[in-house]
Amino acid sequence: MLVAPITALPGLVLAQTQVTHFDIAPGPLGKALAEFANRAGVTLSFASEQTAGLSSPGLRGDYGVDDGLAQLLQGSGLQVRRETNGGYLLMPSTATTDGALELTALSISGKAPGATTEGTGSYTTASSSSSTRLNLSLKETPQSITVLTRQRLDDQKLDTLTDALDAAPGITVIRESLGADSTVYMSRGFSIRNFEIDGVPTSANMDNYTQNTAMYDRVEIVRGATGLISGMGYPSATINLIRKRPTDAPQVLLSAEAGSWDRYGLSVDVGGALNDAGTVRGRFVADHKDQHAWIDRFSQETSTLYGITEMDLSDSTLLTFGLSHQVTHSNAPMRTGFPLFTVDGERTDFKRSFNTSPDWSYYDRQQSTLFTSLEHQFANGWSGKLEYSHARNAYDTVIAYVDGEIDPVTGEGATISPNRWQATPTQDNLDAYLTGTLPLLGREHELIGGVTLSRIEERGTANYGGWQSARTGYDDTIDDIFNWHGQSPKPVFTKFGTTDMTETQYAAYLTSRWRLSDAASLILGTRVVDWHRENLNKPYSGDRQRTERTESGVVIPYAGLVYDLDDTWTAYASYTQIFNPQGNQVRDVNGSPLDPLEGTGYELGLKADFFDSRLNASLALFRVEQDNLAVADGRNLQPSGFQAYRAESGTTSEGVELEVNGELSEGWQVMAGYSYNVSFNDDDKRIVTEIPRNSVKLFTTYRLPGELDKWTVGGGVNWQSAAGYDLSYATTQSSYAVTNLMTRYQITPALSATVNLNNLFDKHYLTTTAGGLYGAPRNVMTTLRYAY
Repeated sequence: MLVAPITALPGLVLAQTQVTHFDIAPGPLGKALAEFANRAGVTLSFASEQTAGLSSPGLRGDYGVDDGLAQLLQGSGLQVRRETNGGYLLMPSTATTDGALELTALSISGKAPGATTEGTGSYTTASSSSSTRLNLSLKETPQSITVLTRQRLDDQKLDTLTDALDAAPGITVIRESLGADSTVYMSRGFSIRNFEIDGVPTSANMDNYTQNTAMYDRVEIVRGATGLISGMGYPSATINLIRKRPTDAPQVLLSAEAGSWDRYGLSVDVGGALNDAGTVRGRFVADHKDQHAWIDRFSQETSTLYGITEMDLSDSTLLTFGLSHQVTHSNAPMRTGFPLFTVDGERTDFKRSFNTSPDWSYYDRQQSTLFTSLEHQFANGWSGKLEYSHARNAYDTVIAYVDGEIDPVTGEGATISPNRWQATPTQDNLDAYLTGTLPLLGREHELIGGVTLSRIEERGTANYGGWQSARTGYDDTIDDIFNWHGQSPKPVFTKFGTTDMTETQYAAYLTSRWRLSDAASLILGTRVVDWHRENLNKPYSGDRQRTERTESGVVIPYAGLVYDLDDTWTAYASYTQIFNPQGNQVRDVNGSPLDPLEGTGYELGLKADFFDSRLNASLALFRVEQDNLAVADGRNLQPSGFQAYRAESGTTSEGVELEVNGELSEGWQVMAGYSYNVSFNDDDKRIVTEIPRNSVKLFTTYRLPGELDKWTVGGGVNWQSAAGYDLSYATTQSSYAVTNLMTRYQITPALSATVNLNNLFDKHYLTTTAGGLYGAPRNVMTTLRYAY
């Protein structure tokens, strides 16, 4: 509501008070509600399981929206809540003195940016602000956007951000670890390092890839450069995690899960009004998982707590505060794969269960975030928001990687190199903006302007001397890797000093949407950034070393043109520039940092929505031109022992993306996407070959009709063409497909059972070609869910 024009409210009220003639026959409640919403011209959101097994007496005669819904829902145990966007949300009834339909009052916001997807049962969303900060429908946004809704996350059991991105079109997930920190996300030829929570940028140092989706309403992915909202960033994509919000009505969600390899979990999600007036609302989520995996000796425990409270200070002011805390403990995490080649140059042959981690390795992590915001709607129709967050990521890990060329007879040739990392990065963010409409030349235009202040600190980060090996006095030999089960000697890690790092980014931005005509809109924006990073190396012996880098007054422009071809189809074009300092560890063989990334991104496309925006489709053509792309410099290392990089200039990444999300017909949800991507250097040689040229991702669910409507069946497939690191020591993974199935049975209106069967045909494939790490074999997960 913060960024929605207030002038839209009279139209919504008119639609809700108009009397319409209805002639809806008795039958399934879900079908009757969908027909009513279509005839009344309103949005009514509900999950298919809410109406499973319920019937409607039908509706004949002239009714307003509220009265009509009351008649259709009479005796069903359900009611509707009117949302701030004018739509309705179906939910269980609460006790009332006269049994009448209960409609909650409008609030000024009460939502994270965009439209809440929880409870809609949909695979798409009505709006998003992740691209430009303006709250636009997907069709009005001149960039490619994928939204993984709450229903999609639940249906496919996408419990981690890594699982969610693996299911998203146009995203390549390179799993170089299991339970550790070397999984890589890539899109459009580049790694993804841009993360946001509720639209506020968060540093990749916060280990966002470990996020548990239990606390989020949805995951929004904007492919391409998003410098307008993320500041200095990568031209790949931006991941925006939108938190769950409190509900007005009481809500209880309980779930229990059990699956292959002794994987178990419990979850509690409760919320509702905390006072009689409903002006204070809260929500609490607790999730615990105790899991093993298909590799030997690995285990992991994850506990997540999330709480949020909203307070209506007045009819126009909303105060929000909350916290999240996640604790992860991994035993024997596999950070890199097994050696891929023998001394004869042939491929090694290890079981999928082989784990290269020693028994004493571990990865411990505690991530905490405190956040608060104040939103106010002014009398002139403008609104503003001020938000502050403090995040802390404390981790301590002892890991190792195995390398070498193996004698296929004796198992000799492998070496193991352990290392320890320990740090506690923190980040403070302050974000403030104003938004509203501007009447000019007979049309209403939209403006949003704000500032973002960010400070990242690491104090006392330990230096344990890098990777240990024979050259440091460690016995790194594995005599026979075929009979090795993690029994290497545990090293003694000596601290040689500490490092302090401070990184600040101050930015101001202004975005405008100009309605040039009834069909054309022009989005113009710019962001100005000051950035500074300071490192202080404090060895216990030797001189201290201080390094600083500063970029001041960096201007990042953005332009997008959207043109409605008709009521269904829209054409668009967008342009943005790219500027991003390299990561702190991105240095060459001499230890010198690489110059910042610079370039330009272009995108052309078509978008469409069907069935009253319940189904969205898009086609995008993109091209990214960039200098100073950091490419791994083979096996060369920096003096610090980290991977060395070299800068590629004149690089180009281009491709095509197609996507369909939403409801094809009543009870039939689908997500389907295809992407083609290839990158070249200035010599027209293909680079970034770890991203496949072609990939297809599909997942769909269908609620059976008639007497079988308690059953929902679904499934999907992920296919990709051949891919692999273009390095002398690496290999190529040929094209492969992984097929997944799901089914859900609605035992009662409140209780359901879901079974997810993954990798149906038990496909063998490598999730990275930098080392040997296989994808998960065939496995099953069963979930019982109670929703009241």
